[in-house]
Amino acid sequence: MHILVVNDDGPPSNQSSPYVHSFIKTLREAGHEVSVILPHTQRSWIGKAHHVSQVVKPTYFRPGTLHEDDGITSKKPFEDGKEEWILVNGTPATCTQLGLFHFFKDKPPVDIVVSGPNYGRNSTAVFSLSSGTIGGAMEAATCRKKAIALSYAFYDREMVPSVIAAASLRSVRLIEHLITNWSSDVDLYSINVPLKEGLEDRKVMYTNVLQNYWPENSSAFAPYSSGQRDPDHPPEDREEEIRKQEAGEAAQEDDTESQKGWFCWAPDFAGIWKTVDDSEPGNDGWAIREGYTSVTPLKANFMHSLEHPLTELKLESTSTGSLGLPLRKIEKEDSGGDEARISAYVNYADQYVQPLIVDALKEIFPRNACTIIESPVSVASSGNRRLVIVQYESIPFSDLLERPQDTFANAYIIRKALIRKHYIANTVRHWQSKRPENKLQHHVKESIEFELDYAEFLDEALIEAYELKESWAANEEKSLGEREWWILKPGMSDRGQGIRLFSSEEELIEIFEGWEEPDDQDEKDQNEDNQDGQGWRANGTEVNGSLNRDPTKGNKGLDDDNGVMTSQLRHFIAQPYISNPLLFPEHQNRKFHVRTYVLAVGALQVYVYQDMLALFSTQSYTPPGRGGDQARDLDLSMHLTNTCLQDGTREGSVHRFWDLPPHLPKATPLTADRATKDDSTDWRAAAFSQIKDIVAETFLAAATTQSVHFQALPNSFEIFGIDFLIDERGHSWLLEVNAFPDFGQSGGDDEGKGVVRGLWKGAMRVIGREFFGFKEMGKSHGDNAEEGGPAEDGMIEVLRVDLGRR
Repeated sequence: MHILVVNDDGPPSNQSSPYVHSFIKTLREAGHEVSVILPHTQRSWIGKAHHVSQVVKPTYFRPGTLHEDDGITSKKPFEDGKEEWILVNGTPATCTQLGLFHFFKDKPPVDIVVSGPNYGRNSTAVFSLSSGTIGGAMEAATCRKKAIALSYAFYDREMVPSVIAAASLRSVRLIEHLITNWSSDVDLYSINVPLKEGLEDRKVMYTNVLQNYWPENSSAFAPYSSGQRDPDHPPEDREEEIRKQEAGEAAQEDDTESQKGWFCWAPDFAGIWKTVDDSEPGNDGWAIREGYTSVTPLKANFMHSLEHPLTELKLESTSTGSLGLPLRKIEKEDSGGDEARISAYVNYADQYVQPLIVDALKEIFPRNACTIIESPVSVASSGNRRLVIVQYESIPFSDLLERPQDTFANAYIIRKALIRKHYIANTVRHWQSKRPENKLQHHVKESIEFELDYAEFLDEALIEAYELKESWAANEEKSLGEREWWILKPGMSDRGQGIRLFSSEEELIEIFEGWEEPDDQDEKDQNEDNQDGQGWRANGTEVNGSLNRDPTKGNKGLDDDNGVMTSQLRHFIAQPYISNPLLFPEHQNRKFHVRTYVLAVGALQVYVYQDMLALFSTQSYTPPGRGGDQARDLDLSMHLTNTCLQDGTREGSVHRFWDLPPHLPKATPLTADRATKDDSTDWRAAAFSQIKDIVAETFLAAATTQSVHFQALPNSFEIFGIDFLIDERGHSWLLEVNAFPDFGQSGGDDEGKGVVRGLWKGAMRVIGREFFGFKEMGKSHGDNAEEGGPAEDGMIEVLRVDLGRR
């Protein structure tokens, strides 16, 4: 038979996948044709999931010595015709799909898919419904292929090679028996083989799945404590801890302080095992407890309960919201009496902005309505409504979701559709496809999105990047100064990290090779064997988790801090570079961008704070290539205006937007092609009008077309820092949206601090009015901003839409 093997534990590993090598060896010794495709790392408890937004890529694996972790990996197939497995950065179900339809085409059709053997039992409903092993087999069944989910149930964690070999032999015999005696009403079988001495003499039992549940009021998650290991540690490490419980080893107690709002996977299996002990004979849990091999026939579906008649269900008329929760009405008549008491906890972890927030609360909120407290308290213990203003990691999201009437905080849980560069590019593209006459098409440069692990795969990553390739082709006939230049941005970086300029394919390849290139042959070999396929580095060096920039390997002119975390170097966007920025002789013709602060409230109101900042680069601007510089020699200090990339003085880098010259400068050698404009027109008012429209449409696009990636909660608010570039014609271009902007870096001590102080006062007026119903808080207007005069509280409402969330 031709047998396709997948699993959820990954390649052979004594820690996380100790059985697969023995099983495949036994299959081959029995004369079967075996093809192997596995996840490249641990993928347990993932069910039948697919990572639909992920580009799946292979690496190639050759197993080493049985029960030894000495296999080797390669980015390219081995060419010697010897044993080769495929590893992919996907799920067990994805492995099944790829194994059936895309790899192994030189072999006969697959007769059966075996998923496993799993490191641990997959018995009873609680385990089975989450099992990646069963998920891999279930995927095969939905593809109309015979499938078996195979699991080895251990009773202690001692690895006895003879017991593992006996389990592999029994598994092969069972597979051979089932495929020749397959019941017509079975889609797949789930087999659990006990790792017991004398296995060959123990019974094999047909069983059903024990219907069990998590114990009542028992969560599979527990608060993450500071004494535990890193919450982002590899999944195989967490699986190891779970298997200790499965083997009867006591979980280690942890009495260290918990991180508020952080949780980790920590199921208590004692209640599950009790359901097995209390069950009648005949189920899969019972069989494993008795040391029998269980064989459970399954269908590839979730069966309906036979207790409910198939009739119409009529809903009663109630005064509840769409989720069955009472509709919350904010009483505008609140006068700040006892019924409106608020406990405000502010711990922003930033000494620049912390006192500004506290001062705003004290000044704006009625004195008899708000108490600023020194430590976080629950609503239940204080009896007051609670306003929390802290860093994102410390926000009590569970309380936000469970107590929407009396808990309010300063961040939305999910807003990737706005703040991740590759996500916002997708947001804009979806919006433009739905509304061809949208405004964003004139204010957002088109983005080329791609994923890349190794420079040598750049051709594949850009296979559909037609606009980029056309630009490169046109640039071949042009001088460096006449070319169309592009800007490369890592999708998840911020603070200007990893940004580069290029005008040709060769320059883009050189950028990636500069991040990837190792120092010596040994390191090169190590990189080639890196199965994770995410080995970006700068000149082969990684310091404190950040990539060092080698000036000879990319654009120059910035401090060495212009590295980027390796985890951020996978998703990228490329956009046409705006090479004609607005420049003022009064500011030494330095490039600048506009930092606009935007307040989003509830679900959903959006306000633009009128007092904006202009943040300048440190060097006078010259368009890329105009001086004959190659991409590797460009001085990025004149192109990047992020103040965090500048030295501590930042002298002359921060100005108020409305203090900029009101009229566009006359044509200069750099702006000779600018269209004639009326010099009496205040370009600032026109640019600000565009900015308001861009902000409103961007948030509307995220909220309505990307609701999975931007989830506005009715009891949350958030301040975003949105950056715009103004070109020489006074036209505004959206650059990026930043969550939790660094007020200190952009604000400074002089020009910007007044802006930030006013921002938080305006935000508190809106919050007090919209969340707590305080009167006499001032209104936010959108009518008097065109003349440059401030709104009553500086906040100009640009969007108000009801997303139906209560």
